[in-house]
Order: sequence, then structure tokens, then C-alpha cells
Amino acid sequence: MNTTTIIAQTNSPGTPQKSPGLLDMFIPMILMFIIMYVILIKPQQKKQKQHQELINKLKAGDKVVTSGGIHGAITAVKDETVLLKVADNVKIEVNRLNVLDTISGEKKETG
Repeated sequence: MNTTTIIAQTNSPGTPQKSPGLLDMFIPMILMFIIMYVILIKPQQKKQKQHQELINKLKAGDKVVTSGGIHGAITAVKDETVLLKVADNVKIEVNRLNVLDTISGEKKETG
């Protein structure tokens, strides 16, 4: 037998071809899900947890910034809202979830 005969016999239409198994087909999808979880989902859950802790720790006297960019000092904390003093004789009521961060009295150094 020569080489062409062997190649022709192994690729003949009657020989069954090995098909990929079910696990072989799902491995790439499983790996993609793991990568998506590590890159996208886990950091977002961590950020949400930190924000929830911040919201739960709000108290009168804290200086905060809202999602709308309003800076003020908390004068009262209610169940769903906080009362912010933004200027002399100017108080506004905002949803607690809109408070993004607290501001410390010290300025942060950049660079």
C-alpha cells in the first residue's frame, strides 16, 4: 500500500468521524462566563456593597456629594431621604440612594 491509498482509506465517506463531545462544546461558554463574572459582575457587586454600607452609615453632620453633584451637609436622616444644608437657609431633601460619597475636611492630594 502506498501513502495515497492509506489517506484515501482514512478519509473515506463510510468511516465514522469523531464528533466533539458535549463537554467539549460547553467548555468555551463556561470559560466565557467565568471571565465575565470575574471582570464585570464581581467588581459591580463589591461596589454596590460598599455603597450600601455608606448609605447605612449616614448621620447628621456628614458632608456629602449627591449623584447630581450637589455638595452639602446632612442635617437630618430619615428612612428613605436625607435633608441637606447646601447654603445658609437653604435645605433640600434628597433620596438616600442618591448620596454618592462623603467628603472629608482634608483635601486629597492628586498625582
